[in-house]
Amino acid sequence: MGTASMQAQDLSLFQAALGLSDPWQVTGVEFDADAKRLDLRVDFEKGARLPCPECDRAGLKVHDTEEKTWRHLDFFQHQAYLTARVPRVECPEHKVRLVAVPWARPRSGFTLLFEALVMAMVREMPVATLAGLVGESDMRIWRIVHHYVDLAVDAQNLEGVSRVGIDETSSRRGQDYVTVFADLDERRGVFVVEGRDHETVQAFSLFLETHGGDPPRVSEVCQDMSEAFLKGTLSYLPKAEITFDRYHVKSHLSAAVDEVRREEAKHHKDLLRNTRYMWLKRPANLTGRQRDLLDELLTQPLDTVRAYTLAQQSGSFYELADPDTAEEYLRRWITEVDATDLEPLHKFARMLEDHWLGVIRWHHSRVSNGLLEGLNSLIQAAKRRARGYRSNRNFIAMIYLIVGKLNAGPVTA
Repeated sequence: MGTASMQAQDLSLFQAALGLSDPWQVTGVEFDADAKRLDLRVDFEKGARLPCPECDRAGLKVHDTEEKTWRHLDFFQHQAYLTARVPRVECPEHKVRLVAVPWARPRSGFTLLFEALVMAMVREMPVATLAGLVGESDMRIWRIVHHYVDLAVDAQNLEGVSRVGIDETSSRRGQDYVTVFADLDERRGVFVVEGRDHETVQAFSLFLETHGGDPPRVSEVCQDMSEAFLKGTLSYLPKAEITFDRYHVKSHLSAAVDEVRREEAKHHKDLLRNTRYMWLKRPANLTGRQRDLLDELLTQPLDTVRAYTLAQQSGSFYELADPDTAEEYLRRWITEVDATDLEPLHKFARMLEDHWLGVIRWHHSRVSNGLLEGLNSLIQAAKRRARGYRSNRNFIAMIYLIVGKLNAGPVTA
């Protein structure tokens, strides 16, 4: 079919579709069916005077022009491009400057509408998939994503942040980590940084200060029992009460039960083969077959059964309504553990005692990182769909998009 040029009456249609106004106008349209490409040519009116892009001084003469091309939204299945002579004006204060065009941001090879489409779609699919769908390299798509995510992150107002959750998430098969800080009241991630040491809390504190917040006004922090996070919180969020997240406390107890099972399985392979997850799941989440097997095993004189029973009993600590009663219950539970010969549970009990105030604090704060656990599930699901990310910077950008509730994207008319 080859290349076809549009008639004059068609130009006004594209003029309206692009939302152009004086001094900009569509001067030509070429459609190449073989190349599956639509080219729109835009120009400014002869004699037009334009503002300085730096100071908005109006009425400046055109000094010269540069021709530029931008990728636009597809025209049905055909790629569309917009090409224009972009004028440079001479400002008395800022010298010669390239004017701003209304359809694209400076130094971008895409129109704002194309970028808006990318930012809407990138929340729903991996960047590599999106890049293939629109026929661009994933590197160019990532540039768009980073630009708008960085703007949105920087525009956050964290003035009211007072209750914070801290949690880590793995970026590549558990070898690299990033730390997510969440506003527990707004239920969203507000800051993400590489690493999982005390310096991540320092970085959050500085970020909070520069975005309207005040570290001394953070009154509550929910975190795991890592010494790094504890050191960071005590140093950089000095007024905060610390609650050790109940889900992390339970994960340490589950690990202790599993350690008992692994040691005992060396001597009772037939009984304990393929039962690992059965002991770690909540009873309500077991299948009927697992429930029957568990009921059968609970009648056996196994160390794993004793450890499992004690672990189930510990959960009552979080169910009791009165803080004093709950604290007394936990002390009695530790006494029962100490009366056994289950060394992994002894270690867990010592961990509770070493972090006592943060553990029992839950009955006063009632905060947990359940929100972050849920967000982490979304993050890891996105990572699996994308089959990983090339860099932590890409991973962090996606975390902000997934859990940050950011208004990230261009403002289009």
